[in-house]
Amino acid sequence: MKDFISLHDITSEQLTDLLKLAIKLKSELKQGIPHPILKGKTLGMIFTKSSTRTRISFEVGMTQLGGYPLFLSSNDIQLGRGETIYDTAKVMERYLDGIMIRTYAHSDVLDLAKYANIPIINALTDLLHPCQVLADLLTAYEHKGRLENLKMAYIGDGNNMAHSIMYGTAKAGMNCAIATPENYRCNDEVVQNAKDDFKKSGKSLVITTDPIEAIKDADIVYTDTWVSMGMESEKQERIKSFDGYQVNGALMKHAKPDAIFMHCLPAYRGFEVTEDVIDGPQSVIFDEAENRLHAQKAVMATLMK
Repeated sequence: MKDFISLHDITSEQLTDLLKLAIKLKSELKQGIPHPILKGKTLGMIFTKSSTRTRISFEVGMTQLGGYPLFLSSNDIQLGRGETIYDTAKVMERYLDGIMIRTYAHSDVLDLAKYANIPIINALTDLLHPCQVLADLLTAYEHKGRLENLKMAYIGDGNNMAHSIMYGTAKAGMNCAIATPENYRCNDEVVQNAKDDFKKSGKSLVITTDPIEAIKDADIVYTDTWVSMGMESEKQERIKSFDGYQVNGALMKHAKPDAIFMHCLPAYRGFEVTEDVIDGPQSVIFDEAENRLHAQKAVMATLMK
């Protein structure tokens, strides 16, 4: 595993190893046991799309691993302002031990991985968000004691979160249901890849436009904002299109009584989810946010050591 770009690319065994390492690193941190696995290493952190959790978790995580995190905004580098990705990759590999990139175009991440001879970590693109789902799987394991045969239901936009949830649950031996409005379905190629993964795992994938069908008997209920960064101009149209897809108390009753609620954040209370759900006893959103740190440390330690 040279890079961490998509959960579709890794094996179930590699996923298990990452989760085991994340659990170990989290336990050591809580006990005050240092783990300078990446002492002397430098991670370049490219952000063309801003973030709260991604920057903090990678920067703090790299520091806890004994390395040095170097923040690079779109104003700090020439990428996208005339310099090719090839030139950027070949220069950065001379300075750095790994690159984390959070950007819009998924092709930028693929090109970096193609040209750079150092690990590339996908911290989010418009197509995929594997780091978040790795943290989500860690959170589900902590709360449920297992992943095998659990059902995760995602309600909302067929976006990068829905895509990575399909990939991640398949590799984890879970069942998955995705409910989106007709005009906001998941990417066709991703769905086909996911179906192949589920066929290999022997678990089920349901793609529907009916939130009640998706959430029925779910162990984990997931949603995401309907209006992601860069989509502000579509806000009113999207709010109208997602009528009926809000995760509220009435919808949650169709899930298992002990179901947990997840959201990758930032959340817009009163839109994709009601306050009684996101702030209620079934919500584990802040455990998820914390676990970004531990899951990503496992990725960095695995790729960069």
